[in-house]
Amino acid sequence: MGTATAVKLRRLGPAVAMLSIAWSAQAAAQDHLFDEVRLGGLMAADKTDTNDERGGFVEAMFLFDPWGHNEADGLQKLIRPRIHAGATISSAGEASQLFTGFSWTVDLGDGFFLESGFGGTLHNGDLKNDGTDGPKLGCALLFHEYAAAGISLDAHWRVVAQIEHSSHANLCGDTNNGLTRGGVLIGYKF
Repeated sequence: MGTATAVKLRRLGPAVAMLSIAWSAQAAAQDHLFDEVRLGGLMAADKTDTNDERGGFVEAMFLFDPWGHNEADGLQKLIRPRIHAGATISSAGEASQLFTGFSWTVDLGDGFFLESGFGGTLHNGDLKNDGTDGPKLGCALLFHEYAAAGISLDAHWRVVAQIEHSSHANLCGDTNNGLTRGGVLIGYKF
């Protein structure tokens, strides 16, 4: 492992510790550690010269329901979101991420649902233009948002099509290529 890769991985250490603490606290508060667990694959959706990311990305996402989003109706769902946390790992040395935030799900009937999420991410990608290919992200901490459409196959299993984006909204200088990825995840709802 090269020195640059080792430094990038060390930057992710504090975020891993924060996620571990959050998951431990959540476990004490409910019967199941997670409300839902998702695992899937993503590909880069922005294939321009500045954002061309190689390979695929494996994503694991964990959703918690500490405020009763699943039981809420109408506008109560807006003020009682679920919490999500997860990681996206590159298969080809591109930017990997740890992310967390809030998620809102709208049931459409017959098992179909729409979902959106907003939060933040910590990544190990390139910050400044250094002459290499791939996105230049400006700072290590970015906004992270996603939109998804899914179907519940039964009481537990779900298939989710998701598109996500991470950037700093030009709050961290002029370098802001961002990360845009899309793919499919399989979810298990407890």
